[in-house]
Amino acid sequence: MITVHHLDNSRSQRILWMLEELGLPYEIVRYRRDADTQLAPASLKRVHPLGKAPVLTDGNVTMAESGAIIDYLAQNYGRESLLPAAGTPAYRDYVYWLHYAEGSLMPPLLVRYIFDQIQAAPMPFFVRLIVNRLVAQVNRRFLDNQLYSHLDFVADHLACHEWFAGPAFSAADIQMSFPLEVAMARANAADSYPRLKSYVDSLQARPAYQKALAAGGPYCYGPESSPVD
Repeated sequence: MITVHHLDNSRSQRILWMLEELGLPYEIVRYRRDADTQLAPASLKRVHPLGKAPVLTDGNVTMAESGAIIDYLAQNYGRESLLPAAGTPAYRDYVYWLHYAEGSLMPPLLVRYIFDQIQAAPMPFFVRLIVNRLVAQVNRRFLDNQLYSHLDFVADHLACHEWFAGPAFSAADIQMSFPLEVAMARANAADSYPRLKSYVDSLQARPAYQKALAAGGPYCYGPESSPVD
């Protein structure tokens, strides 16, 4: 039996969705975030030394990292349904977007989240003025440009393609879902990128996505959620 060590409001929701798309039976071991830090509980370190979700066990195999887990499931259970044929342009696209999601798109979103948390933290009035000015400078000189360059790039790809890797829905779309959900939770990003918003809406409407949502529990990907674990 496949087991998913599942943390609320986290990347592990993608793994439940992947398993539902594949029609595989699985069980969930649930973990709750610390109410103060919003980080994963220390008990996850008994499963993996980094104490982050998701972690998947399948027999004697233990896998961490979303991209590695999704590729493992695709290679072992989804070759006919969620994995483009090896050696094809679609397969090369699959590999690219599988790594791009966390390696390139997620970092500026994570930095934005960290700055949002810093600004929301209680602090003296004069300290807040300095913090707000610093965050505004970083956003204007670096972060906004990085983030919107990536969203432009993704939107340009989806303007010419229905899915990320070839003509059919694949595991690459599942991997790309989390950073795009986080990005589209911001009203200005959703309004500025209607193609990305419609793409995310189409993912969330899939029956397997809805089944995974029911299995995993409430899933919030807005500003109050944490993309750290």
